[in-house]
Amino acid sequence: MIKVQKRDGRIVDYNREKIVKAIRKANAEVEITERAADEIIDEILDHVEAQTEDVVNVETIQDMIESSLVQKNKYTLSKKYMIYRYQRALLRKANTTDESILKLIRNENKELAEENSNKNTILASTQRDYIAGEVSRDLTRRMLLPERISMAHDQGILHFHDTDYFIQPIFNCCLINIGDMLDNGTVMNEKMIESPKSFQVACTVMTQIIAAVASNQYGGQSVDIRHLGKYLRKSKMKFQRQMEEAFGSSLPAEAVQEMVNIRLKDELKSGVQTIQYQINTLMTTNGQAPFVTLFLCLDENDEYIEENAMIVEEVLRQRLDGIKNEAGISVTPAFPKLIYVLDEHNCLKGGRYDYITKLAVKCSSKRMYPDYISAKKMRENYEGNVFSCMGCRSFLSPWKDENGNYKFEGRFNQGVVSLNLPQIAILAEGDEEVFWNLLDERLELCYEALMCRHKALEGIVSDVSPIHWQYGAIARLGKGEKIDPLLKDGYSTISLGYIGIYEMTKLMKGVSQTDPAGEEFAVRVMEHMREAVDRWKDDTGLGFGLYGTPAESLCYRFAKLDREHYGVIKDVTDKGYYTNSYHVDVREQIDAFSKFNFEAQFQVLSSGGAISYAEVPNMANNLEAMEEVVKFIYDNIQYAEFNTKSDYCQECGYDGEIIINDDMEWECPQCHNKDKKKMNVTRRTCGYLGENFWNTGKTQEIKSRVLHL
Repeated sequence: MIKVQKRDGRIVDYNREKIVKAIRKANAEVEITERAADEIIDEILDHVEAQTEDVVNVETIQDMIESSLVQKNKYTLSKKYMIYRYQRALLRKANTTDESILKLIRNENKELAEENSNKNTILASTQRDYIAGEVSRDLTRRMLLPERISMAHDQGILHFHDTDYFIQPIFNCCLINIGDMLDNGTVMNEKMIESPKSFQVACTVMTQIIAAVASNQYGGQSVDIRHLGKYLRKSKMKFQRQMEEAFGSSLPAEAVQEMVNIRLKDELKSGVQTIQYQINTLMTTNGQAPFVTLFLCLDENDEYIEENAMIVEEVLRQRLDGIKNEAGISVTPAFPKLIYVLDEHNCLKGGRYDYITKLAVKCSSKRMYPDYISAKKMRENYEGNVFSCMGCRSFLSPWKDENGNYKFEGRFNQGVVSLNLPQIAILAEGDEEVFWNLLDERLELCYEALMCRHKALEGIVSDVSPIHWQYGAIARLGKGEKIDPLLKDGYSTISLGYIGIYEMTKLMKGVSQTDPAGEEFAVRVMEHMREAVDRWKDDTGLGFGLYGTPAESLCYRFAKLDREHYGVIKDVTDKGYYTNSYHVDVREQIDAFSKFNFEAQFQVLSSGGAISYAEVPNMANNLEAMEEVVKFIYDNIQYAEFNTKSDYCQECGYDGEIIINDDMEWECPQCHNKDKKKMNVTRRTCGYLGENFWNTGKTQEIKSRVLHL
């Protein structure tokens, strides 16, 4: 049986009738004397089939047909067939930006408006970034990617992330080497920034670095606040000297120390406030606040642990208070995101810093953050190390410098490509042999797409982003020096994401992955994908990793495309979304402890990053229960967060359930605000358990979003 390799890389059965149909279409457009009779068509196809091997490229078949038509003296027909092919190619390469850009300017492009809740598409500065993004998407699809990769993306086989930035020589996300930049100085806008002499100045410099870094990459960034401890001590020593010089021995030492402490607390509060307000008021070149995460880690081996404990506590207190919006109402800021590390001394088992963890849980109950990392489990998974994920929740792999020292800060992610697992299961129709063959074919397609991301960065010189490559955020290369060494040998990562373990397992085994039969299959698939990325890493020396938390919006995109292609499938395409990565489906009745315990095995396999979440209703009234969950996180799972079913309106301060009105829009029942960007609709699901509203085309799109946020 002859197999045909399509332009998107798929291997399909050879279909003679489709070729006959194409030739007949060309036949219909030429004079009768120039047409090929059915006998000639059959003769040509017999020749083609005799010349082909087991697998033949679709372009090769078409070339052979054109050549055969010429040999049969059907020149006009051959030309018409060539024109037909050319027209099809033009359709595939047609410019698609005009309408999307005009809709953006008219504020009618709902897909872009809802793609990123942190960006206001009405603003001129944001529109400028989106216009550039639409041009980048178009050029990427038509010119920069191989056609099979573009088609695979369009068909939902895979997702080539961040095509709106692919045209530029920039990367995804990173861990800023903030310690080096603060201690050794940096340069911004060609101006030297020396090492700060106080805590508040260090906070100001740090936020300026964050804004500059965010403007020259497209993903998130993380900053370890442990580097600020020494600057808080510098401020304390400065205040100590000032008090001693001013008062000498005229005041008791206790009184002098009290004044020092008062000034230090004021400096601490002002510095942290600077971080919070600078990050939320600065605007990067992509039209949003910097996408930054603060890593809150109390390391017992840190000589500045007492100062850092004070900083972490103040960060949490100010996050708990929130930031006032234009109406003067305290709301939850989108950034910085917070990650709090649980260790022996603060895991709510009698440790000296348990009081800070209790504050963190209280903050989570009201403001959704911080997330939690278990130092215990992370050390087990990452060779004894504890470090932050990058801003997009992807993790670096352990890497040692020439002296054998582990290094994490100053490293980055080159980009992400994600695989649609449910679609493979849909096509396999329960046949495991078909499933594994398709999975391997599509993994190779993902590998090719990921290598496109890598090759796009090869040969780039440090001058494209001095803040990254020359002045310390990533490296301190010379002007004109290539960044290539930082792309290789695992220094930077490159990630394979995946969507829909639940739906894939449901299709192949008829049960969820939480069922023993489903679990065995799901784990085998995860292990297979992990083996693939590990093999790529060994073969190329590049830092491939399996990434368990690609974009939430991708859950809807894949499901929408598969519904259009394959129709309504119960528990799969009928929901309007796919479950992210390995997560247990939100509709399953499972407690947080069981969920975390079950998902921990998948986190270990997702070497390139993973997070799990527990949904807790009425979190403000369940602090004790949340503290028990935090204890469980420390002993059982590396990275977790809380979600809730309660909503919040930033416009009027209403703290209750946001409704869905008769026009299928989110609406605050108190002030009737309908701007979702001024609401915190934090639920993963609206709680609706009845029939899905796919029966009317008018409400189809919004219902798919309503059912799974």
